[in-house]
Amino acid sequence: MRIGLVTEGGYPYVSGDARLWCDRLVRGLGRHEFDLYALSRTRRQEDEGWLPLPPHVSRVRTAPLWTAEEDGARYGRRARRRFAESYGELAGVLCAGPGPNGTEDSHGSAGDSHGSTGAEGPGAAGGSGAGPGSLADRFGSALHGLAELARDEGGLVGALRSDTAVRALERACRAPGALGTAREARVPDLLAVAAHLERALRPLSLDWYGDDGLGAADLCHATAGGPAALAGLLAGHFSGVPLLVTEYGMRLRSHYLASGPDVAAPAVRALLAAFHRRLAAEVYRRAAIITPGNAHTRRWQERCGADRARIRTVHPGMEAARFTEVGEAPDRADPDTLVWVGRIEPAKDLVSLLHAFAEVRKEEPKTRLRVVGVPAGPEGEAYLGHCRALAAQLFPDEAEGVHAVGDNPVAFEEIGGPEAPTLADAYASGAVVVLSSVVEGFPVGLVEAMFCGRATVSTDVGAVVEVIGGTGLVVPPRNPRALAEACVALLRDSER
Repeated sequence: MRIGLVTEGGYPYVSGDARLWCDRLVRGLGRHEFDLYALSRTRRQEDEGWLPLPPHVSRVRTAPLWTAEEDGARYGRRARRRFAESYGELAGVLCAGPGPNGTEDSHGSAGDSHGSTGAEGPGAAGGSGAGPGSLADRFGSALHGLAELARDEGGLVGALRSDTAVRALERACRAPGALGTAREARVPDLLAVAAHLERALRPLSLDWYGDDGLGAADLCHATAGGPAALAGLLAGHFSGVPLLVTEYGMRLRSHYLASGPDVAAPAVRALLAAFHRRLAAEVYRRAAIITPGNAHTRRWQERCGADRARIRTVHPGMEAARFTEVGEAPDRADPDTLVWVGRIEPAKDLVSLLHAFAEVRKEEPKTRLRVVGVPAGPEGEAYLGHCRALAAQLFPDEAEGVHAVGDNPVAFEEIGGPEAPTLADAYASGAVVVLSSVVEGFPVGLVEAMFCGRATVSTDVGAVVEVIGGTGLVVPPRNPRALAEACVALLRDSER
């Protein structure tokens, strides 16, 4: 079998998401041929290079999500009309309000209000629709129309950035029956939505879908929702390639949590939430098989319209040996140290962790905190800088006496440094491993910490409770006081 494996921000790059399980998957299926299609998130990720690949990986094709250059194509009258029709249809679906009975009909969907769901419940994420002319059909047709235009004429990046796109959004927002929130959109809001859609739709412009690419695969396996799955949809549309989608975390939920009222105006949040809901529903409607990595993700998928008959929950396999050796040597842990390990980004909520640690220090002044990880792209770099500044503010360099040099109790480190040469060494250095996230899929770090025999304190997000199975302490997310109390409870009870 020839498998087209589509990844976003990870494999085969040495940094990013899904590297380990994708590598195990490819190496474990040595009887099959793999072609890799990798979407990178940052220039740094590309510069760091790839993991070693086994011989049955026939080729690797890459494309950046962090940038897109216009190809110089200029549309004639017919191409401009095709773009206006397809993009206008897309905008119309995103702006559509509820039908006469408050349910989805050929003109609207009751699930398109701009209020997001709760932090952990799937909520009314919106169904996929079924009837002729439904919003689901219109959304899919609009995507296909834009992709066909890109294949036939090129120039889609420039068109998505054009005034034509902004005017189409404005017309849809002002149309009779549009969402009330969408009707409130002003020019800056429309520009923000158009820019986001241009980034989200970049896979439509790729040259991956012909007989020399994904079109030649027997199976397309998207290792995430969003852009990777969008590429899989196009392989199915152009060449009839069946799609398998694996998700360990819900992109839709991550979008909800990242788009709070302090981030964007209500109209922007409403339209972008509608887009991501529609894309998720379209992916689940078209996928032959959906493999969530945990029950938490499965519940979200079902609420977004995924057919239970096509869902198979597959927890990720993990190699324990390098971690369990640490578990056999518990004396390596510093009894006064808390450890956090992971990718540094806002979803990990290190700000709450730092505030919680300030409370821990009031109760246990000798405690130290090690933050071990690398920033996830430019956003992660900015967030790391913010966290460093906050740590310096909360914990001015302290000294035991007037003749000693001050020292901050919070250390920011990366794997490979002298204090943490390996991932197992990082977990081993502390008595308690802490997870402070507001968004998680399958929390691999918790499993690795347990392999190391370390106690854990974690927020109740994603598959955390499913993973720890009654061990460790679990607290609500964004609650520094609860996080601090749980850490102090374990620090004061070495036997526990």
